[in-house]
Amino acid sequence: MSTDSAPATKVDLEILPTQHPLGDAERAQRMQSPGFGRVFTEHMVAISYSADRGGWLRGQLKPYAPITLDPAAMVLHYGQAIFEGFKAYRQPDGRIKTFRPEANAHRFNSSARRLAMPEMPVGLFVGCVDALIRQDRGWVPAAVGESLYIRPLMFATEAALGVRSSRDYDFLVIASPAGAYFPQGVKPVTVWISEDFVRAAPGGTGAAKFAGNYAASLLAQMNAAAEGCAQVVWLDAVHRRYVEEMGGMNIFFVYQEGGRTVMVTPELTGTLLPGITRDSIIQLARDFGYAAEERKVTFDEWRSAVRDGRMTEAFACGTAAVITPIGAVKSREGTFAIHNNETGPVAARFREALLNIQHGLAPDTHGWMHDVL
Repeated sequence: MSTDSAPATKVDLEILPTQHPLGDAERAQRMQSPGFGRVFTEHMVAISYSADRGGWLRGQLKPYAPITLDPAAMVLHYGQAIFEGFKAYRQPDGRIKTFRPEANAHRFNSSARRLAMPEMPVGLFVGCVDALIRQDRGWVPAAVGESLYIRPLMFATEAALGVRSSRDYDFLVIASPAGAYFPQGVKPVTVWISEDFVRAAPGGTGAAKFAGNYAASLLAQMNAAAEGCAQVVWLDAVHRRYVEEMGGMNIFFVYQEGGRTVMVTPELTGTLLPGITRDSIIQLARDFGYAAEERKVTFDEWRSAVRDGRMTEAFACGTAAVITPIGAVKSREGTFAIHNNETGPVAARFREALLNIQHGLAPDTHGWMHDVL
């Protein structure tokens, strides 16, 4: 996964700004309590791909608006749809930077390959995002923990019912201001171990950020909610023993072994999403002097390691929440708490470190932050 940062990228887009821009007061009102993914900026980027016309066509930056699809568009029938998610952060000097967008571009292309969709040049991907952020710069909040969430997506648009990969696609970039994920402070969650459903199987689409993976997870998430849990934890599809992910987030386990802190996260077997926050935490763990391991962890090990005091914390990580502590684990066999159902010091340290890098409050020693303007 690429960690190289680069200056703002320029791409050739037709710029069609809205004729009815919001005033500062109305925009501020909409940004006051935006939640997550419910309020959107005034513009979007749209680029079409046509195999018959040589690939990617010239795109547009235009007003945010509904899109039109033919009823026979192949995405509606065969589900070719992928997406990414990352954030833009305002810096102390007023500049705006994104966190590791090149890594998202590479993962986007990995997802595209798995779904038999066209890859997008990394520079074009990043440049489209930069153009949208520059146009809608007033939508980037300034407070620590707040950000502008970026959602690039691609889907099949060819009108045809034959079962094959589409020859036409649309790529869009939309953006949504995001408030602090835990406005009242970070709160540990209770999770439900799913024994009836699996997220992905070997040889499937688990490593792709594919829309269908999320659709298939919804029933299990509803079951978790019915058990009073905030999230579902997936076990592997073959043995139903190994912990894989929490909802759509990667998991870390914190062990104390011989006076040292050991970070363990499930290894990437092809059924897990290779999270960019996950990758960043592995690097930060080594920066902190912790051991970092990628290996398989069974649910039985999780439970017994907590009981024996060897595992002191568990947390999930991802773009939206950054770090989500796991306070209790519930299954058909009962419930056990971790770190007294409180946020542990290791999870808190990683959360603070990542937010400080993203908001320009700590040195970016790995070149993760990309200059937009």
